[in-house]
Amino acid sequence: MVRLVRTFILTMSIFVLSVQGLAADKPVKELILPGESFLVADRPAFILWPEKAKRQQPQPWVLYGPTLPGLPDQHEKWMHEKFLKAGVAVAGIDIGEAYGSPAGQAQFTALYEELTQNRGFAAKPCLLGRSRGGLLVGSWAISNPEKVAGLAGIYPVFDLRSYPGVNRAAPAFGLSVEQLTSQLPELNPVSRISILTEASIPVCLIHGDVDKVVPLEENSMAVVNEYERLGAKNLTTLIVPDGQGHNFWQGFFRCEELISFTIRTAKSGASDDSTKTPE
Repeated sequence: MVRLVRTFILTMSIFVLSVQGLAADKPVKELILPGESFLVADRPAFILWPEKAKRQQPQPWVLYGPTLPGLPDQHEKWMHEKFLKAGVAVAGIDIGEAYGSPAGQAQFTALYEELTQNRGFAAKPCLLGRSRGGLLVGSWAISNPEKVAGLAGIYPVFDLRSYPGVNRAAPAFGLSVEQLTSQLPELNPVSRISILTEASIPVCLIHGDVDKVVPLEENSMAVVNEYERLGAKNLTTLIVPDGQGHNFWQGFFRCEELISFTIRTAKSGASDDSTKTPE
């Protein structure tokens, strides 16, 4: 009987150690391309790395959003391959459905600081927001214009009234619907575009003309119109594919103009000698 008990304990110990080993070996995040995943501020983060021969100091990069389970996805793989082949890294952090809230921005900043202070990344990345990722990158750019080389977007949200709506967004901000509504001039990216124009941040967006989820007029078109109103239309590029909505149409993710803009601005952020990591 004693021998059976000892055998059982030994077997269970081996099982537990095996499970722990599997858990330790499991990556923080599954990636669509070579890179690494890790935790920043207890949130899953990732870097997609160019091959070693194409890496630089400081490393030009794209700060991507939203990083949710499954994003970036296979639809974007070709696009991200283009970035990596050009020597531009891609990074992001999963902050959940934060909708550009201050708490979400703080976690975005934690990733930025990890990469720029500890990993040799350039102090000015190009931001790339897909869909609701536009709220995150737009809000963060407005709060940190000195840290941004450019802003790119694939049917991005800039007006949280259009998506997800004030009712759904309010909990992420820790506010009531009434409180968030009253603070929209300070918290809604589309209301603060002037900060981007004052910092001369270039913008390149692609957005379908029949998008029912994230309407063109309230979001990408509103940003470009505000740039034009403030005399900075020359800093904007808006590509509007006819008959396209909020979908996986290949043209959104293989847009050469958007990809070239992202690579160019990421590299300019790395080559600017005046760009220093803030103390």
